[in-house]
Amino acid sequence: MGDVIGGMNDEGRADRARWAALYVLCTGMLMIVLDVTVVNVALPSIQDDLHFTSSGLAWVINAYLIAFAGLLLLSGRLGDLLGRRRVLLVGLAVFTVASLLCGASQDQTQLVLARFLQGVGGALASAVILGMIVTLFPEPAEQAKALGVYGFVASAGGAVGLLAGGVLTQVLNWHWIFLVNVPIGVATAVLVKRLVPSDEGLGLKDGADVPGAVLITAALMCAVYALVSPAAEKGIGDTETLGLGGLAVLLLAGFVWRQATAANPLMPLSLFTSRVTVGANVVQLFTVAGMFGMFFLCTLYVQRVLGWDALEIGVGFLPTTLIMGFMSLRVSDRVVARRGAQPVLLGGTVLATVGLALFVFSPVDGVYLLHVFPGMVLLGVGMGVAFPALMAIAMSGVAPEDAGIASGLVGTTAEAGGALGLAVLATLANSRTRTLTGRGVDEPHALTSGYHLAFGVSAVLLGIAAVVCATLLRSVDVRGHEPAELVEVAA
Repeated sequence: MGDVIGGMNDEGRADRARWAALYVLCTGMLMIVLDVTVVNVALPSIQDDLHFTSSGLAWVINAYLIAFAGLLLLSGRLGDLLGRRRVLLVGLAVFTVASLLCGASQDQTQLVLARFLQGVGGALASAVILGMIVTLFPEPAEQAKALGVYGFVASAGGAVGLLAGGVLTQVLNWHWIFLVNVPIGVATAVLVKRLVPSDEGLGLKDGADVPGAVLITAALMCAVYALVSPAAEKGIGDTETLGLGGLAVLLLAGFVWRQATAANPLMPLSLFTSRVTVGANVVQLFTVAGMFGMFFLCTLYVQRVLGWDALEIGVGFLPTTLIMGFMSLRVSDRVVARRGAQPVLLGGTVLATVGLALFVFSPVDGVYLLHVFPGMVLLGVGMGVAFPALMAIAMSGVAPEDAGIASGLVGTTAEAGGALGLAVLATLANSRTRTLTGRGVDEPHALTSGYHLAFGVSAVLLGIAAVVCATLLRSVDVRGHEPAELVEVAA
Protein backbone atom coordinates (compact mmCIF):
# COMPACT_ATOMS: atom_id res chain seq x y z
CA MET A 1 0.00 0.00 0.00
CA GLY A 2 2.84 2.35 0.90
CA ASP A 3 4.42 1.79 -2.51
CA VAL A 4 1.09 2.58 -4.21
CA ILE A 5 0.63 5.79 -2.23
CA GLY A 6 4.25 6.75 -2.85
CA GLY A 7 3.76 6.17 -6.57
CA MET A 8 0.63 8.30 -6.57
CA ASN A 9 2.46 11.06 -4.71
CA ASP A 10 5.34 10.95 -7.20
CA GLU A 11 2.87 11.12 -10.08
CA GLY A 12 1.13 14.09 -8.47
CA ARG A 13 4.39 15.93 -7.96
CA ALA A 14 5.41 15.28 -11.56
CA ASP A 15 2.05 16.58 -12.77
CA ARG A 16 2.34 19.76 -10.69
CA ALA A 17 5.88 20.23 -12.00
CA ARG A 18 4.65 20.05 -15.59
CA TRP A 19 2.00 22.71 -15.00
CA ALA A 20 4.50 24.90 -13.17
CA ALA A 21 6.80 24.55 -16.20
CA LEU A 22 3.91 25.56 -18.47
CA TYR A 23 3.29 28.77 -16.52
CA VAL A 24 6.99 29.62 -16.62
CA LEU A 25 7.12 29.06 -20.39
CA CYS A 26 4.01 31.18 -20.91
CA THR A 27 5.48 33.95 -18.75
CA GLY A 28 8.46 34.07 -21.08
CA MET A 29 6.16 34.11 -24.09
CA LEU A 30 4.01 36.86 -22.58
CA MET A 31 7.06 39.06 -22.04
CA ILE A 32 7.94 38.72 -25.72
CA VAL A 33 4.38 39.16 -27.02
CA LEU A 34 3.87 42.24 -24.84
CA ASP A 35 6.89 43.87 -26.39
CA VAL A 36 5.25 43.93 -29.83
CA THR A 37 2.45 46.28 -28.73
CA VAL A 38 3.75 47.90 -25.55
CA VAL A 39 6.00 50.06 -27.74
CA ASN A 40 3.11 51.35 -29.89
CA VAL A 41 1.60 53.40 -27.07
CA ALA A 42 4.98 54.92 -26.16
CA LEU A 43 5.96 55.94 -29.71
CA PRO A 44 4.92 59.61 -29.35
CA SER A 45 7.02 59.95 -26.18
CA ILE A 46 9.99 58.22 -27.83
CA GLN A 47 9.69 60.51 -30.84
CA ASP A 48 9.65 63.66 -28.70
CA ASP A 49 12.54 62.55 -26.48
CA LEU A 50 14.92 61.22 -29.15
CA HIS A 51 13.76 63.55 -31.97
CA PHE A 52 12.81 60.85 -34.45
CA THR A 53 11.28 61.81 -37.78
CA SER A 54 8.03 60.03 -38.68
CA SER A 55 9.81 57.66 -41.07
CA GLY A 56 12.65 57.09 -38.60
CA LEU A 57 10.23 56.32 -35.80
CA ALA A 58 8.84 53.38 -37.77
CA TRP A 59 12.21 51.65 -37.38
CA VAL A 60 11.63 51.30 -33.65
CA ILE A 61 9.01 48.73 -34.71
CA ASN A 62 10.56 47.56 -37.98
CA ALA A 63 13.99 46.65 -36.55
CA TYR A 64 12.33 44.28 -34.09
CA LEU A 65 9.96 42.75 -36.66
CA ILE A 66 12.67 42.09 -39.25
CA ALA A 67 14.95 40.25 -36.82
CA PHE A 68 12.09 38.43 -35.11
CA ALA A 69 10.34 37.17 -38.24
CA GLY A 70 13.55 36.44 -40.11
CA LEU A 71 15.01 34.17 -37.45
CA LEU A 72 11.98 32.21 -36.24
CA LEU A 73 12.36 29.19 -38.53
CA LEU A 74 16.08 28.94 -37.90
CA SER A 75 15.52 29.29 -34.15
CA GLY A 76 12.92 26.53 -34.16
CA ARG A 77 15.26 24.13 -35.94
CA LEU A 78 18.12 25.03 -33.62
CA GLY A 79 15.86 23.98 -30.77
CA ASP A 80 15.35 20.57 -32.38
CA LEU A 81 19.09 20.12 -32.95
CA LEU A 82 20.66 21.67 -29.86
CA GLY A 83 17.91 21.19 -27.28
CA ARG A 84 14.92 23.49 -26.86
CA ARG A 85 15.63 24.47 -23.25
CA ARG A 86 19.17 25.51 -24.17
CA VAL A 87 17.94 27.68 -27.07
CA LEU A 88 15.20 29.16 -24.87
CA LEU A 89 17.71 30.16 -22.21
CA VAL A 90 19.99 31.79 -24.78
CA GLY A 91 17.01 33.64 -26.23
CA LEU A 92 15.90 34.89 -22.81
CA ALA A 93 19.43 36.09 -22.06
CA VAL A 94 19.71 37.99 -25.36
CA PHE A 95 16.21 39.47 -24.99
CA THR A 96 16.89 40.59 -21.40
CA VAL A 97 20.24 42.23 -22.23
CA ALA A 98 18.70 43.90 -25.30
CA SER A 99 15.81 45.22 -23.16
CA LEU A 100 18.35 46.79 -20.80
CA LEU A 101 20.10 48.40 -23.77
CA CYS A 102 16.76 49.68 -25.13
CA GLY A 103 15.88 51.22 -21.78
CA ALA A 104 19.29 52.87 -21.50
CA SER A 105 19.25 54.25 -25.07
CA GLN A 106 19.99 57.95 -25.38
CA ASP A 107 19.87 58.35 -29.16
CA GLN A 108 18.10 56.94 -32.21
CA THR A 109 20.86 54.59 -33.37
CA GLN A 110 21.26 52.94 -29.97
CA LEU A 111 17.53 52.27 -29.69
CA VAL A 112 17.10 50.85 -33.20
CA LEU A 113 20.13 48.54 -32.87
CA ALA A 114 18.98 47.38 -29.43
CA ARG A 115 15.51 46.69 -30.85
CA PHE A 116 17.05 44.52 -33.58
CA LEU A 117 18.95 42.56 -30.92
CA GLN A 118 15.73 42.26 -28.95
CA GLY A 119 14.09 40.71 -32.00
CA VAL A 120 16.91 38.15 -32.21
CA GLY A 121 16.36 37.14 -28.59
CA GLY A 122 12.58 37.08 -29.02
CA ALA A 123 12.86 34.76 -32.02
CA LEU A 124 15.20 32.34 -30.24
CA ALA A 125 12.96 32.10 -27.19
CA SER A 126 9.47 32.12 -28.69
CA ALA A 127 10.22 29.73 -31.57
CA VAL A 128 10.70 26.74 -29.24
CA ILE A 129 8.07 27.39 -26.56
CA LEU A 130 5.07 25.91 -28.39
CA GLY A 131 7.04 22.75 -29.24
CA MET A 132 8.08 22.40 -25.58
CA ILE A 133 4.47 22.67 -24.43
CA VAL A 134 3.26 20.02 -26.88
CA THR A 135 6.06 17.70 -25.73
CA LEU A 136 5.26 18.28 -22.05
CA PHE A 137 1.55 17.52 -22.57
CA PRO A 138 1.15 14.69 -25.10
CA GLU A 139 -2.25 13.56 -23.76
CA PRO A 140 -5.04 15.27 -25.80
CA ALA A 141 -7.23 16.56 -22.94
CA GLU A 142 -4.30 18.02 -21.00
CA GLN A 143 -2.73 19.37 -24.16
CA ALA A 144 -5.96 21.23 -24.96
CA LYS A 145 -5.89 22.91 -21.54
CA ALA A 146 -2.21 23.76 -21.86
CA LEU A 147 -2.74 25.21 -25.33
CA GLY A 148 -5.61 27.26 -23.92
CA VAL A 149 -3.13 28.97 -21.59
CA TYR A 150 -0.67 29.45 -24.45
CA GLY A 151 -3.43 30.68 -26.77
CA PHE A 152 -4.49 33.31 -24.25
CA VAL A 153 -0.94 34.59 -23.93
CA ALA A 154 -0.39 34.62 -27.70
CA SER A 155 -3.69 36.28 -28.57
CA ALA A 156 -4.44 38.58 -25.64
CA GLY A 157 -0.88 39.55 -24.82
CA GLY A 158 -1.00 42.34 -27.38
CA ALA A 159 -3.95 43.99 -25.65
CA VAL A 160 -2.22 43.63 -22.27
CA GLY A 161 0.77 45.38 -23.84
CA LEU A 162 -1.35 48.40 -24.70
CA LEU A 163 -2.46 48.74 -21.08
CA ALA A 164 1.04 48.17 -19.69
CA GLY A 165 2.53 50.61 -22.16
CA GLY A 166 0.00 53.28 -21.26
CA VAL A 167 0.55 52.92 -17.51
CA LEU A 168 4.37 52.83 -17.66
CA THR A 169 4.61 55.70 -20.12
CA GLN A 170 2.33 58.03 -18.20
CA VAL A 171 3.31 57.11 -14.64
CA LEU A 172 7.09 56.79 -15.29
CA ASN A 173 8.55 57.25 -18.79
CA TRP A 174 9.07 55.29 -22.01
CA HIS A 175 12.39 53.80 -20.84
CA TRP A 176 10.49 51.62 -18.37
CA ILE A 177 8.53 49.75 -21.04
CA PHE A 178 11.89 48.08 -21.77
CA LEU A 179 13.53 48.09 -18.34
CA VAL A 180 10.61 46.20 -16.78
CA ASN A 181 11.64 43.19 -18.92
CA VAL A 182 14.97 42.86 -17.11
CA PRO A 183 13.77 41.43 -13.76
CA ILE A 184 11.07 39.41 -15.51
CA GLY A 185 13.61 37.94 -17.94
CA VAL A 186 16.07 37.05 -15.18
CA ALA A 187 13.38 35.44 -13.02
CA THR A 188 11.98 33.50 -15.98
CA ALA A 189 15.42 32.14 -16.91
CA VAL A 190 16.06 31.00 -13.32
CA LEU A 191 12.68 29.26 -13.16
CA VAL A 192 13.22 27.63 -16.57
CA LYS A 193 16.47 26.08 -15.29
CA ARG A 194 14.70 24.81 -12.16
CA LEU A 195 11.34 23.66 -13.53
CA VAL A 196 11.58 22.92 -17.26
CA PRO A 197 13.03 19.49 -18.12
CA SER A 198 16.24 19.48 -20.13
CA ASP A 199 16.32 17.91 -23.59
CA GLU A 200 19.41 16.97 -25.58
CA GLY A 201 18.15 17.58 -29.09
CA LEU A 202 19.03 15.60 -32.21
CA GLY A 203 22.58 16.93 -32.28
CA LEU A 204 24.69 18.32 -35.11
CA LYS A 205 26.35 15.02 -36.00
CA ASP A 206 24.97 15.10 -39.55
CA GLY A 207 25.77 18.77 -39.96
CA ALA A 208 23.45 21.76 -39.75
CA ASP A 209 21.89 23.04 -42.97
CA VAL A 210 23.83 26.31 -43.07
CA PRO A 211 22.94 27.20 -46.71
CA GLY A 212 19.27 26.56 -45.97
CA ALA A 213 19.45 28.71 -42.84
CA VAL A 214 21.06 31.57 -44.79
CA LEU A 215 18.49 31.35 -47.60
CA ILE A 216 15.36 31.30 -45.42
CA THR A 217 16.63 33.96 -43.03
CA ALA A 218 17.54 36.26 -45.94
CA ALA A 219 14.19 35.57 -47.65
CA LEU A 220 12.13 36.33 -44.55
CA MET A 221 14.10 39.44 -43.60
CA CYS A 222 13.87 40.72 -47.17
CA ALA A 223 10.12 40.10 -47.33
CA VAL A 224 9.40 41.69 -43.96
CA TYR A 225 11.62 44.68 -44.78
CA ALA A 226 9.73 45.18 -48.05
CA LEU A 227 6.41 45.11 -46.22
CA VAL A 228 7.25 47.33 -43.26
CA SER A 229 9.37 49.96 -45.03
CA PRO A 230 8.90 50.77 -48.76
CA ALA A 231 5.41 49.23 -48.89
CA ALA A 232 4.19 51.21 -45.89
CA GLU A 233 5.77 54.47 -47.11
CA LYS A 234 5.35 54.29 -50.91
CA GLY A 235 2.71 51.63 -51.51
CA ILE A 236 2.58 47.95 -52.48
CA GLY A 237 3.09 48.76 -56.18
CA ASP A 238 6.27 50.77 -55.67
CA THR A 239 9.31 49.62 -57.66
CA GLU A 240 11.45 49.10 -54.55
CA THR A 241 8.70 47.08 -52.87
CA LEU A 242 8.21 44.85 -55.92
CA GLY A 243 11.96 44.39 -56.37
CA LEU A 244 12.48 43.34 -52.76
CA GLY A 245 9.42 41.11 -52.95
CA GLY A 246 10.78 39.42 -56.09
CA LEU A 247 14.14 38.88 -54.42
CA ALA A 248 12.40 37.34 -51.40
CA VAL A 249 10.52 34.94 -53.71
CA LEU A 250 13.75 33.89 -55.44
CA LEU A 251 15.47 33.29 -52.09
CA LEU A 252 12.46 31.29 -50.88
CA ALA A 253 12.53 29.18 -54.06
CA GLY A 254 16.21 28.52 -53.45
CA PHE A 255 15.41 27.47 -49.89
CA VAL A 256 12.74 25.01 -51.05
CA TRP A 257 15.17 23.50 -53.57
CA ARG A 258 17.80 23.19 -50.85
CA GLN A 259 15.36 21.45 -48.50
CA ALA A 260 14.43 18.96 -51.19
CA THR A 261 18.08 18.02 -51.81
CA ALA A 262 19.85 18.44 -48.45
CA ALA A 263 20.75 15.34 -46.43
CA ASN A 264 19.86 17.09 -43.17
CA PRO A 265 17.39 19.85 -44.12
CA LEU A 266 16.61 22.79 -41.89
CA MET A 267 12.87 22.28 -42.44
CA PRO A 268 11.78 18.83 -43.63
CA LEU A 269 9.33 19.29 -46.50
CA SER A 270 7.35 16.38 -45.06
CA LEU A 271 5.76 18.99 -42.79
CA PHE A 272 3.84 20.17 -45.85
CA THR A 273 2.55 16.79 -46.99
CA SER A 274 -0.63 17.25 -44.96
CA ARG A 275 -3.24 19.79 -45.93
CA VAL A 276 -3.92 20.24 -42.20
CA THR A 277 -0.43 21.66 -41.62
CA VAL A 278 -0.75 23.89 -44.66
CA GLY A 279 -4.31 24.91 -43.84
CA ALA A 280 -3.58 25.74 -40.20
CA ASN A 281 -0.67 27.98 -41.13
CA VAL A 282 -2.67 29.73 -43.86
CA VAL A 283 -5.45 30.37 -41.33
CA GLN A 284 -2.83 31.72 -38.94
CA LEU A 285 -1.42 34.02 -41.64
CA PHE A 286 -4.74 35.64 -42.55
CA THR A 287 -6.09 35.75 -38.99
CA VAL A 288 -3.06 37.53 -37.59
CA ALA A 289 -2.93 39.86 -40.62
CA GLY A 290 -6.47 40.99 -39.85
CA MET A 291 -6.07 41.13 -36.07
CA PHE A 292 -2.66 42.83 -35.95
CA GLY A 293 -3.74 45.53 -38.38
CA MET A 294 -6.97 46.03 -36.49
CA PHE A 295 -5.26 46.55 -33.12
CA PHE A 296 -2.84 49.04 -34.65
CA LEU A 297 -5.50 50.99 -36.57
CA CYS A 298 -8.07 50.89 -33.79
CA THR A 299 -5.41 52.38 -31.52
CA LEU A 300 -4.91 55.18 -34.06
CA TYR A 301 -8.68 55.70 -34.39
CA VAL A 302 -9.32 56.22 -30.69
CA GLN A 303 -6.10 58.27 -30.34
CA ARG A 304 -6.26 60.54 -33.39
CA VAL A 305 -10.03 60.77 -33.92
CA LEU A 306 -11.55 60.29 -30.47
CA GLY A 307 -8.64 61.98 -28.64
CA TRP A 308 -7.78 59.24 -26.12
CA ASP A 309 -4.50 59.33 -24.21
CA ALA A 310 -2.16 56.35 -23.68
CA LEU A 311 -3.77 55.17 -20.44
CA GLU A 312 -7.31 55.42 -21.84
CA ILE A 313 -6.23 53.30 -24.81
CA GLY A 314 -4.91 50.56 -22.52
CA VAL A 315 -8.05 50.56 -20.38
CA GLY A 316 -10.28 50.60 -23.47
CA PHE A 317 -8.68 47.41 -24.78
CA LEU A 318 -8.83 45.68 -21.38
CA PRO A 319 -12.28 44.05 -21.93
CA THR A 320 -10.90 42.22 -24.97
CA THR A 321 -8.04 40.89 -22.86
CA LEU A 322 -10.31 39.73 -20.04
CA ILE A 323 -12.77 38.04 -22.39
CA MET A 324 -9.98 36.33 -24.32
CA GLY A 325 -8.52 35.13 -21.05
CA PHE A 326 -11.79 33.66 -19.85
CA MET A 327 -12.56 31.97 -23.17
CA SER A 328 -9.02 30.62 -23.63
CA LEU A 329 -8.51 29.36 -20.07
CA ARG A 330 -12.01 28.24 -19.07
CA VAL A 331 -14.02 27.52 -22.20
CA SER A 332 -11.92 26.64 -25.23
CA ASP A 333 -10.58 23.24 -24.11
CA ARG A 334 -14.05 22.06 -23.04
CA VAL A 335 -15.68 23.10 -26.28
CA VAL A 336 -12.88 21.53 -28.33
CA ALA A 337 -13.29 18.26 -26.39
CA ARG A 338 -17.03 18.29 -27.05
CA ARG A 339 -17.26 19.69 -30.58
CA GLY A 340 -13.82 19.25 -32.13
CA ALA A 341 -11.05 21.68 -32.93
CA GLN A 342 -12.16 22.60 -36.45
CA PRO A 343 -15.75 23.68 -35.61
CA VAL A 344 -14.45 25.75 -32.69
CA LEU A 345 -11.84 27.43 -34.87
CA LEU A 346 -14.41 28.12 -37.60
CA GLY A 347 -16.99 29.52 -35.18
CA GLY A 348 -14.46 31.71 -33.42
CA THR A 349 -13.11 33.08 -36.68
CA VAL A 350 -16.62 33.94 -37.91
CA LEU A 351 -17.40 35.77 -34.64
CA ALA A 352 -14.16 37.75 -34.91
CA THR A 353 -14.98 38.60 -38.54
CA VAL A 354 -18.31 40.08 -37.46
CA GLY A 355 -16.57 41.98 -34.67
CA LEU A 356 -14.12 43.53 -37.13
CA ALA A 357 -16.95 44.41 -39.52
CA LEU A 358 -18.65 46.43 -36.76
CA PHE A 359 -15.70 48.84 -36.65
CA VAL A 360 -16.54 49.89 -40.22
CA PHE A 361 -19.50 51.80 -38.76
CA SER A 362 -17.54 53.69 -36.08
CA PRO A 363 -18.20 57.45 -36.62
CA VAL A 364 -16.05 60.55 -36.09
CA ASP A 365 -17.86 61.31 -32.83
CA GLY A 366 -17.94 57.67 -31.76
CA VAL A 367 -19.01 56.57 -28.28
CA TYR A 368 -17.01 53.76 -26.70
CA LEU A 369 -19.94 51.65 -25.45
CA LEU A 370 -21.80 51.92 -28.76
CA HIS A 371 -19.08 51.90 -31.40
CA VAL A 372 -15.99 50.22 -29.90
CA PHE A 373 -17.05 47.92 -27.08
CA PRO A 374 -19.38 45.57 -29.08
CA GLY A 375 -16.66 44.79 -31.62
CA MET A 376 -14.15 44.25 -28.80
CA VAL A 377 -16.49 41.72 -27.15
CA LEU A 378 -16.97 39.69 -30.34
CA LEU A 379 -13.23 39.74 -31.03
CA GLY A 380 -12.49 38.62 -27.48
CA VAL A 381 -14.95 35.72 -27.62
CA GLY A 382 -13.98 34.66 -31.15
CA MET A 383 -10.21 34.79 -30.79
CA GLY A 384 -10.37 33.44 -27.23
CA VAL A 385 -11.69 30.10 -28.49
CA ALA A 386 -10.11 30.16 -31.94
CA PHE A 387 -6.42 30.53 -31.10
CA PRO A 388 -6.10 27.51 -28.76
CA ALA A 389 -7.96 25.38 -31.31
CA LEU A 390 -5.68 26.64 -34.06
CA MET A 391 -2.55 25.82 -32.05
CA ALA A 392 -3.83 22.28 -31.44
CA ILE A 393 -4.45 21.76 -35.16
CA ALA A 394 -1.15 23.31 -36.25
CA MET A 395 0.90 21.05 -33.94
CA SER A 396 -1.14 17.87 -34.47
CA GLY A 397 0.60 14.87 -35.94
CA VAL A 398 4.05 16.53 -35.77
CA ALA A 399 6.85 14.12 -34.84
CA PRO A 400 8.55 15.00 -31.52
CA GLU A 401 11.89 15.60 -33.24
CA ASP A 402 10.22 18.18 -35.53
CA ALA A 403 8.23 19.99 -32.84
CA GLY A 404 10.69 22.87 -32.72
CA ILE A 405 10.61 23.62 -36.44
CA ALA A 406 6.82 23.21 -36.50
CA SER A 407 6.58 25.70 -33.63
CA GLY A 408 8.90 28.04 -35.53
CA LEU A 409 6.73 27.71 -38.65
CA VAL A 410 3.62 28.71 -36.68
CA GLY A 411 5.47 31.70 -35.30
CA THR A 412 6.77 32.64 -38.74
CA THR A 413 3.32 32.65 -40.35
CA ALA A 414 2.06 34.75 -37.44
CA GLU A 415 4.85 37.32 -37.84
CA ALA A 416 4.52 37.33 -41.63
CA GLY A 417 0.79 37.87 -41.22
CA GLY A 418 1.39 40.71 -38.78
CA ALA A 419 3.85 42.45 -41.10
CA LEU A 420 1.60 41.89 -44.13
CA GLY A 421 -1.50 43.11 -42.33
CA LEU A 422 0.22 46.19 -40.95
CA ALA A 423 1.75 47.15 -44.30
CA VAL A 424 -1.36 46.60 -46.41
CA LEU A 425 -3.91 48.05 -44.00
CA ALA A 426 -1.82 51.06 -43.01
CA THR A 427 -1.10 51.80 -46.69
CA LEU A 428 -4.79 51.57 -47.62
CA ALA A 429 -5.84 53.78 -44.70
CA ASN A 430 -3.18 56.41 -45.41
CA SER A 431 -3.96 56.45 -49.14
CA ARG A 432 -7.68 56.95 -48.56
CA THR A 433 -7.01 59.70 -46.00
CA ARG A 434 -4.61 61.55 -48.31
CA THR A 435 -7.09 61.37 -51.19
CA LEU A 436 -9.95 62.80 -49.12
CA THR A 437 -7.77 65.47 -47.54
CA GLY A 438 -6.74 66.56 -51.05
CA ARG A 439 -10.41 66.97 -51.88
CA GLY A 440 -10.92 69.31 -48.95
CA VAL A 441 -12.38 66.84 -46.43
CA ASP A 442 -11.49 67.77 -42.84
CA GLU A 443 -8.87 65.62 -41.10
CA PRO A 444 -11.12 63.74 -38.61
CA HIS A 445 -13.51 62.60 -41.35
CA ALA A 446 -10.64 61.76 -43.73
CA LEU A 447 -8.88 59.71 -41.04
CA THR A 448 -12.09 57.91 -40.10
CA SER A 449 -12.83 57.01 -43.71
CA GLY A 450 -9.32 55.60 -44.10
CA TYR A 451 -9.74 53.50 -40.98
CA HIS A 452 -13.15 52.28 -42.20
CA LEU A 453 -11.55 50.97 -45.39
CA ALA A 454 -8.84 49.19 -43.40
CA PHE A 455 -11.35 47.70 -40.94
CA GLY A 456 -13.36 46.36 -43.87
CA VAL A 457 -10.28 44.73 -45.42
CA SER A 458 -9.39 43.28 -41.97
CA ALA A 459 -12.81 41.63 -41.87
CA VAL A 460 -12.25 40.23 -45.37
CA LEU A 461 -8.89 38.74 -44.29
CA LEU A 462 -10.56 36.94 -41.38
CA GLY A 463 -13.33 35.86 -43.73
CA ILE A 464 -10.70 34.23 -45.96
CA ALA A 465 -9.29 32.47 -42.90
CA ALA A 466 -12.79 31.14 -42.14
CA VAL A 467 -13.16 29.81 -45.71
CA VAL A 468 -9.79 28.04 -45.50
CA CYS A 469 -10.81 26.55 -42.16
CA ALA A 470 -14.12 25.32 -43.60
CA THR A 471 -12.40 23.64 -46.56
CA LEU A 472 -8.82 22.51 -45.91
CA LEU A 473 -9.45 21.74 -42.23
CA ARG A 474 -12.93 20.24 -42.53
CA SER A 475 -11.91 16.70 -41.44
CA VAL A 476 -9.86 17.52 -38.34
CA ASP A 477 -10.94 15.46 -35.34
CA VAL A 478 -11.25 16.48 -31.65
CA ARG A 479 -7.51 16.25 -31.01
CA GLY A 480 -6.62 18.23 -34.10
CA HIS A 481 -5.49 15.09 -35.95
CA GLU A 482 -6.36 14.38 -39.55
CA PRO A 483 -7.65 10.82 -40.24
CA ALA A 484 -4.87 8.83 -41.87
CA GLU A 485 -6.87 8.03 -44.99
CA LEU A 486 -7.38 11.73 -45.67
CA VAL A 487 -3.72 12.76 -45.59
CA GLU A 488 -2.89 14.32 -48.92
CA VAL A 489 0.02 16.07 -50.49
CA ALA A 490 -0.66 19.81 -50.23
CA ALA A 491 -1.61 21.21 -53.58
